[in-house]
Amino acid sequence: MASTLDLLKRLVDHDVEFVVVGGMAAVFHGSRFVTEDLDVCARLDSANMARILAALRDIHPCYRMRPDRMPLPDDPSKLAGFRNLYLKTEEGQLDILGEITGVGGYEEAARRSVVVDLGPERCRILDIAALIASKRAMGRPRDLQAAAELEAIHRRLGENREPRPK
Repeated sequence: MASTLDLLKRLVDHDVEFVVVGGMAAVFHGSRFVTEDLDVCARLDSANMARILAALRDIHPCYRMRPDRMPLPDDPSKLAGFRNLYLKTEEGQLDILGEITGVGGYEEAARRSVVVDLGPERCRILDIAALIASKRAMGRPRDLQAAAELEAIHRRLGENREPRPK
């Protein structure tokens, strides 16, 4: 988890526009399923790509899905048109997604997110309802299991909240 927090800190420190999604978002919401990578939904325009590259440069990001593990280029224009980046870095795996199944692109993910404190840092994570929708839409057995657990957490949280004044 320490390397995941280090990756998050790098993104925050470089003003990358992103929302934590996937397993790490589930952990923030109380899931017991531990994840070993960091999934974020990010704006994939040139300016944000430049910030992503600056945040990761000194931890040697490379393409995780390529057999040759080619390094990520330093020029954001070479990443134009990418919809996702699946990376391996010295601080762990980082998947940067342009769209989340069951939720939508970065704008919708940001709209359906909450801000959390990570010590001195703050970042956005997908809210629990959106995360459940995403896990259900993915449909893989592990995602469906995570969705069921998140639904139980969501119900428990709802029962413990005081009614809002009208």
